[in-house]
Amino acid sequence: MKWRYAAICGWLAFAWAVNAADWPGWRGEHRDGDWNEDGILESFPSDGLKVQWRVPVRSGFSGPAVAAGRVFVADFQYTQRPHGVERALALDELTGRLLWSHEWKVNYTGLATTYATGPRATPAVDGDRVYFFGAMGRLVCLRAADGKLVWERDFVKDFGTEVPVWGMSAAPLVDGPRLIALAGGEGDSKVMAFDKLTGRVLWRALSSNFEPGYSAPMLVTAGGRRQLIQWHPEGVASLDPESGRLHWELPFRASMGSSVVTPVWSGLRLLISSFFNGSMMMALDDSRPAARMLWRGRSDSETKPDGLHSLAGNPMIDGDYVYGICAYGHLRCLRVSTGEQVWETLEVTRERARWAAAHMVRNGSRYFINNDRGELIIARLSPSGYRETARTALIKPTSNPGNRREAGAVNWVHPAYANRHIVIRNDEEIIRASLEAGE
Repeated sequence: MKWRYAAICGWLAFAWAVNAADWPGWRGEHRDGDWNEDGILESFPSDGLKVQWRVPVRSGFSGPAVAAGRVFVADFQYTQRPHGVERALALDELTGRLLWSHEWKVNYTGLATTYATGPRATPAVDGDRVYFFGAMGRLVCLRAADGKLVWERDFVKDFGTEVPVWGMSAAPLVDGPRLIALAGGEGDSKVMAFDKLTGRVLWRALSSNFEPGYSAPMLVTAGGRRQLIQWHPEGVASLDPESGRLHWELPFRASMGSSVVTPVWSGLRLLISSFFNGSMMMALDDSRPAARMLWRGRSDSETKPDGLHSLAGNPMIDGDYVYGICAYGHLRCLRVSTGEQVWETLEVTRERARWAAAHMVRNGSRYFINNDRGELIIARLSPSGYRETARTALIKPTSNPGNRREAGAVNWVHPAYANRHIVIRNDEEIIRASLEAGE
């Protein structure tokens, strides 16, 4: 019995060490883009990062998740347009070896043709289960060890969801015994919670008399309560994550259903940002679940943006300032208190182009930035300006941007930062490269 006890303790210690550095879902463990590992390099080798492995995959915008020695990612392949197959994949984190795959048939009729190329949502890993969400609304719970199906839901067939033109994109959220998803179901089922073990519906919330949008649900703690925040094309709602009961809702109309980025939370501040309609900063009440608008942009023009008009790359709040990529590729700095612009630069994207984007992750006092040209950048952001310390080519951009771009294609995938490595994919391959100091 002693050896069994020792083995169990050893395994738990190992599992804790692995999980402490994992990237189990959309934008990391807390959906905030904070990457807290140390031992990370200060600059890049002159010949680029050391790629540990590269493995062929099919197309898709879904970012990878990394947990317990596995990399999870979703992809897609046409069989006969508009029909095809979406897949859930698990790879060995150290070698890239395919451990298992699970697939399901889809019909992409109704999706914007340019972007009908695969799943969008990053998988969510929770212990011995992993959850995948397809572009047409299929939610699949698989056993992480071997890919065996635990349960699945088809939102269109089961709940009457009308898939929006850019596909179901919001990564599902694990919260205690619940899996919470932006479902867009008929009636008051825009947001739904499921028993994460069985798929049984636990609660439904918010009207679906308009499209669901694309923004992933997230959790904040303010006013003495845990609050589930859901940004949708008509406003921002706070729900009780255990019951779905509405705490508060503030209006904010996002043109063309373009509520995309995940709300950004810092203390008692909550930010949303839209490509067409700019940003709104909310002040959360510190004594009860409530909120008020602190400020919002005045422009509804993408070509004359006021403050920050973000599309897909999430802004970051850092102290008294906001940093984010605006509608045509400018990195902008705003004051948290007023929304006033402090500075802007095109250095990150290097191209003034519609929908130019980048994903930012904070590591201590530095930012690791993946621009849509397939480059990885290390920079320091402050109210005094943008200071780039390193840049390297990382992965080939392969996705059609829907407009003319210098590189001819883009990479809009949010990478995973785990165990001192970066994992990123395009429409052809997924790679793991070392970011460890001294390599």
